[in-house]
Amino acid sequence: MRRKTLDRRTILRGAAGASVALPLLEAMQPASAASVVAGPNRMAFVFFPNGAIMDKWKPSGEGTNFQMNTTMESLERHRKDVLIMTGLTQHHARANGDGGGDHARNASAFLTGAQPRKTHGADIKVGVSIDQAAAHLVGRNTRLPSLELGIDRGKNAGNCDSGYSCAYSANISWTSPNTPTAKEIHPRLAFERLFGSKESAKTAERRNRFRKSILDFVADDASRLQVQLGGTDRQKLDEYFTSVREIEKRIEAAARMQVQDVPDMQLPEGVPRDLAEHIKLMYDIMLVAFQTDSTRIATFMLGSAGSNRSYPEVEVRDGHHGLSHHRNDAGKMEKIARIDRYLMDQFCLFLDRMKNVKEGSGNLLDNSMILYGSAISDGNKHQHHDLPIVLAGGGAGTVKTGRVAHFPNETPLNNLFLSMAERVGANLNELGNSTGKLKIG
Repeated sequence: MRRKTLDRRTILRGAAGASVALPLLEAMQPASAASVVAGPNRMAFVFFPNGAIMDKWKPSGEGTNFQMNTTMESLERHRKDVLIMTGLTQHHARANGDGGGDHARNASAFLTGAQPRKTHGADIKVGVSIDQAAAHLVGRNTRLPSLELGIDRGKNAGNCDSGYSCAYSANISWTSPNTPTAKEIHPRLAFERLFGSKESAKTAERRNRFRKSILDFVADDASRLQVQLGGTDRQKLDEYFTSVREIEKRIEAAARMQVQDVPDMQLPEGVPRDLAEHIKLMYDIMLVAFQTDSTRIATFMLGSAGSNRSYPEVEVRDGHHGLSHHRNDAGKMEKIARIDRYLMDQFCLFLDRMKNVKEGSGNLLDNSMILYGSAISDGNKHQHHDLPIVLAGGGAGTVKTGRVAHFPNETPLNNLFLSMAERVGANLNELGNSTGKLKIG
């Protein structure tokens, strides 16, 4: 029987204008390529605030002969899938004559490699970030040029750090030097943005009344499609639908939990109160975005720069930012190390799920580059060199993983960004303070 070929942009359509993008299926490739089907290359940038305890972060050894440090112990199971780098610097996160404000510069310079103008007025200026520079070149290949996610909303006006606008602390993605790209912290809105379901109030009410999933609206189209697919594609489609329903269920559960508990507590509307659940949902939305090829470029802020969130999940009741000024106090440093490890653990759980999504002879992580890091290394000294940077994923076979790479001190972080952008088809000659492309393959 001759295999039917589907267009890569095939989507399921249903009632009330609902639509669902599909994961990459064998049927979307020419018959001659079915046995070696692979996905497009994606890239994401995950930012954490306030630096790290570097003595517990940096691995020992070099090349493939290295040992994970305590913060990265959970990353050991992904040893073959990561490239850990040392020696990278974000020079324009430094003061360079502008005085205090290292946390604001940490976020704003992280993906731009540009010096932010010190102002808390409307005349903000920094630079275009790597995600947006790449999206400008290749974003037309997907329904969404890029996806911006976060945990803290933050503010885009006012003074948040030593005379720097709050916009610098709250954003890592910049469409232009003067315009940050708004991030979404509400899982439901991020999910609906992915699937383009801007429903009328009447339709939303009807869906809530009958508790229907978006998949219920496209059930007929899905049934017609499944009879055209082979066994492998039918199984892949079932797994994908299951993951979509699971996200919907968790969003609904988080919304119900909000309504029930502690009515006098001030909580962000629509955001899960449980931090681990919030982080997991946002990571999963990024995963589904990549799986469906809705976008190939994403950013995720695990906290605004200078975030003073406490982490009772690991018995840290003190504020994160306050602890980062530890003055070598062993107790405070131990608490920060717990936060570092907690956030790394959440990242590793995300990598687990990425590896569980099959693509051809590999998986979704094989066809992705997920950078995890910050533009501050030592939060106490406000150092911006030898940054904590991990790159996970094989970049569709273009990144040599399973190793530690020690680059010369003061190597611009933006050199790595140029290399990543090239691998997703965005050939940039320069960005911020870049001096060339970093060898990572």
